[in-house]
Amino acid sequence: MDAIQTRIFSRIRRLGPRKVHASKDFLDLGSRMAVDQALSRLAKAKTIKRFCRGIYFLPKLNRALGIELAPDMDELAQALARKTGSRIVPSGAVAANWLGLSTQVPAKPVYLTDGRTRTVRAGNLSILIKHTPPKDFPLGSPTSAMVFQALRYLGKDAINAQTIVQIRRRLSGDERRKLVKDIRYTTDWLAEAVRKVCDG
Repeated sequence: MDAIQTRIFSRIRRLGPRKVHASKDFLDLGSRMAVDQALSRLAKAKTIKRFCRGIYFLPKLNRALGIELAPDMDELAQALARKTGSRIVPSGAVAANWLGLSTQVPAKPVYLTDGRTRTVRAGNLSILIKHTPPKDFPLGSPTSAMVFQALRYLGKDAINAQTIVQIRRRLSGDERRKLVKDIRYTTDWLAEAVRKVCDG
């Protein structure tokens, strides 16, 4: 490996399997051409895997089943957002599942974007990235937007003490601080639920 390949692979390995990377993530290590060439060589050597143009990940094998695990769906969506310069947030059903508020895994996860609609595949799974008009796009930090989406999906009457505790457990202190700042983007009942999450 040359120097830039070594630095790129070192970062990918440090961040671990199933973390998804956009080419843009490595521009601090070299020019766009040098980064693209390094990633291409790493993929050809099967050191990393290319998901689609400009998107890569370190594969992980399930030794018990002898199959390669697909990359994390949310990681993939966020890498695509970085690649295209668009915003992407999970739909309510996906957000509720990620936060542990629902055990139902959508057969085809849906993410909302202010970019173009597309379907992307990861192994046997596929996700729909669906264009949403700017006026309807959830605002706030990515984590705040996900919490708002999950709460809207559940509905006001389904939010209880257990829901509040579950969300609080999934968020870091920094994420909760951003969340309470972002309540200006929500309706009154959502803001009230968010305050309970952040007050704990």
